[in-house]
Amino acid sequence: MSPDTPSERPLGVVEAITAVRDQCPNAAVRENAVRALDAIREGGADALRDQAFLVFTTLAGWRGARAHQVRESLQRFLRTSEGSDPQ
Repeated sequence: MSPDTPSERPLGVVEAITAVRDQCPNAAVRENAVRALDAIREGGADALRDQAFLVFTTLAGWRGARAHQVRESLQRFLRTSEGSDPQ
């Protein structure tokens, strides 16, 4: 399966943000993903929820199967981490 062909499985949050960085056609959205990955590298697990939310909110214009997979994966992560207190 090529990296552009989404699988049926949900993506992990870092994997989803990496897909945005590598595959989203919008340069501004890709740059947001780069900054999010940098923040996660620096802040570790504490930064995941905030960065996933920031990337998720920028995905409005990205279409297609991969975009849907990324959006669903980030949304699932945000729902399951809803009880945690982002700092």
